[in-house]
Amino acid sequence: MSPVLDAVFWVLAVISVAAGIAVFRVDSMARATYALAVSFVAVGAILLLLNLEYIGVITILMMVMEMAVMAIFMIMFMGMNPALMPMSMVHNKVGSLVLALGVFVVLAGGALLVDWPARRGEPAGDLTRSLGEAVMGSKMLVMLTVSPLLFATLVAALVLATPRGRYDRFGDDLRAATPRGPGEQGDQA
Repeated sequence: MSPVLDAVFWVLAVISVAAGIAVFRVDSMARATYALAVSFVAVGAILLLLNLEYIGVITILMMVMEMAVMAIFMIMFMGMNPALMPMSMVHNKVGSLVLALGVFVVLAGGALLVDWPARRGEPAGDLTRSLGEAVMGSKMLVMLTVSPLLFATLVAALVLATPRGRYDRFGDDLRAATPRGPGEQGDQA
């Protein structure tokens, strides 16, 4: 790899790790959702950088779609303001830390101590195409076409489901003490 690609790789790696940490450090579900999306998009970009086009594109598409669905459900069930209200993203801190460390030790031990199998046969000429065909069969083009359409549908559903946004309720002054009620006009006192 060239020095430029090396630098891009390390920048994306730092972004993905920092955004992953931010998921547990931010104080609202909406911010955690966006941080998780940024982390996985950076991982998908790293995969693209490593010439794993199919897995990279699928990772980015799946994570953007998943985060869009999560945001829609948050707004649908909580409304936008509760999704932005401070709350802890970590529950049972001691138990989750013990479990995470245990899983890490088991996976790292497995990666370091288990004998890796020797390669049998030759890799296909176009690994991306053969992987895509193995995973999706003849439906790969359909899925790549449908994913952006599903994303556009989710965004449109969210816009239509939220008739009153921040600007409708607070007007131009988003620092107002109380929002306007439905149909109210004029400045806030």
